[in-house]
Amino acid sequence: MSGTIAQLKSLQTGHVGLNVTDVARSIDFYRAVLGLEVTHEGTEADRRFALLGRDGRLVVTLWQQSEGTFATGTPGLHHLSFEVESLDEVRTAETVLRDLGAEFAYDGVVPHGEGSASGGVFFTDPDGIRLEIYTRTGVDETDAVAPTTNAPTCGFF
Repeated sequence: MSGTIAQLKSLQTGHVGLNVTDVARSIDFYRAVLGLEVTHEGTEADRRFALLGRDGRLVVTLWQQSEGTFATGTPGLHHLSFEVESLDEVRTAETVLRDLGAEFAYDGVVPHGEGSASGGVFFTDPDGIRLEIYTRTGVDETDAVAPTTNAPTCGFF
């Protein structure tokens, strides 16, 4: 491997593609939780997919081409995180998730570390994919306790 570092001046994360078992169920989940809109959908029996976006930007793509549930014990995606501007938005998402019956890793909003201002909710989608909705500030003003010590909360759920 070369010792040269790429000079990518405008690098940012693009969309995230997820394998799902039921694209219709996943569309409903991501629309409800993240407020995403379907911008394109493939409905052929052997090529079901959906492109979901917001404000003209593609955010998540769903590909119905898997079985079972997300395998947390194998190399690959650890979790997918979405940042919002405020603790109120995190709490709104938490309410929607509870109404949907989502499974949470921790009870309610938790900080990323003890005394951290940032934190959020940690949960799974219908296929067991680990997700996080967080904010950078405000969590330190709550009574929430970090669920793990000496490591970021988002790393061990």
